[in-house]
Amino acid sequence: MVLSDKTIREQMKAGRIIVRPFDEKDLQPASVDLHIDRRLLAFRNSTEPYIDLRKPMADLTEVIEIPDDRPFILHPGEFILGSTLEHIEIPDDVVARLEGKSSLGRIGLLIHSTAGYVDPGWKGHLTLELTNVSRLPVTLYYGMRIGQISFQMMSTPVERPYGSKALGSRYQGQQDPTASRAHLDFDHYLKKPGS
Repeated sequence: MVLSDKTIREQMKAGRIIVRPFDEKDLQPASVDLHIDRRLLAFRNSTEPYIDLRKPMADLTEVIEIPDDRPFILHPGEFILGSTLEHIEIPDDVVARLEGKSSLGRIGLLIHSTAGYVDPGWKGHLTLELTNVSRLPVTLYYGMRIGQISFQMMSTPVERPYGSKALGSRYQGQQDPTASRAHLDFDHYLKKPGS
């Protein structure tokens, strides 16, 4: 079941769900509004001929910071990685969903491509996959409301929460927007038997 504002507040007061910093005005009927942090990862499309999923590509992105006095301009068709200002922690019997704000979706700003699911046991800042699908540039201001997170109770606590050593969770504890670590799949799953 999806948690109501009352239950979210109770879970936060008990320290089971953590959203920090938190302002009461960000509590919605069944979610909590989240804000965009200052650091962004912008893609430098001219540095590589293609994205090879089997190797890390540290040179593919560069860190850009949103200044206090002006916005970052996200141009039509551009894709960047951002991060929530909030640090989120979820217990092992709750799963969360990250969604965009309706007001931003109505102007063509998407905040995730596929990564809207937040596993039980998650701890850290959420990476945002920001895309402008409109025909005009969109401004991104540091600290603006960028999305919302809702929570659902699970039938039982999970046996292996996100961050468990056995899972090899690669994004646990992230503080800034974090580039893809897909190459680790090849290191783990494509090893020859006995190696």
